[in-house]
Amino acid sequence: MKIFLSSDMEGTAGVVDWDQCRQGGPRYAYFCGLLQEEVNAAIEGAMAAGATRFLVNDSHGSMANLRPDALAGRARYLSGRHKPLYMMQGLDSSFDGVFFVSYHGSMAGAPSTLSHTYNPRALAGVRLNGTPVGESGINALVALGHGVPVVLITGDRTTADEIGPFCQGISVAVVKNSVSRFAADSMHPEEARELIREQAREAVRGLPDAQPPRIALPATLTVRFRNADLAEMATWINGVMRDDELTVHLTEDDPIRLYRTFVTVVLLTRGIAE
Repeated sequence: MKIFLSSDMEGTAGVVDWDQCRQGGPRYAYFCGLLQEEVNAAIEGAMAAGATRFLVNDSHGSMANLRPDALAGRARYLSGRHKPLYMMQGLDSSFDGVFFVSYHGSMAGAPSTLSHTYNPRALAGVRLNGTPVGESGINALVALGHGVPVVLITGDRTTADEIGPFCQGISVAVVKNSVSRFAADSMHPEEARELIREQAREAVRGLPDAQPPRIALPATLTVRFRNADLAEMATWINGVMRDDELTVHLTEDDPIRLYRTFVTVVLLTRGIAE
């Protein structure tokens, strides 16, 4: 049994500030350790239910936040930037299930610690088929394209609620409750890991009945930017249509092609946003 694990960092219990999850920050190394333990907890729970092979796609920041030698389950480790499929690089139809570990909510939704959608300097909000969506729902497009169910998500309550419309029945480990974008009531790290192990175990046990994400095709991503220059730049990409000064949309029958076009939009707008 084979599991694909995409790890972010903002959803880790105890993380509430950019300094804690950016390279060069004085507390970065410590909080990378907490993330590593949550990733390992998910792997350990999956192993307890019979999973035997793992690929961890390090998907936060520079995408090189974990120690390969410290990964549980002798997991393969996909790290580094400029991945064509970004947070979902490495997933294919040979996998049985997808885990999203230490994910966060969107900026346009309810309070969620360090909320954003890919690039907080450029994107103000994204909708998938009219429903507000965060990175988890957008990433689920790739899982749908490969026919693989997303069966576990960890992070705060907002993050869990945002993926619900697209991945019904997903196992959820809520390790903290966000008070605001920069404050949260977190579980003790050991309790957070216990919960993640438990939910990962249940997620793998439920794989025989799990279904790929429920996203109607053709699917439309509607992207609202922080300024008009960013929206204009997005239309330079084939298939991206302008709705108003700040908003564009893109529609595709192929969910993976839709995801790749969206990622291209994000990468193109990084330069002007920064």
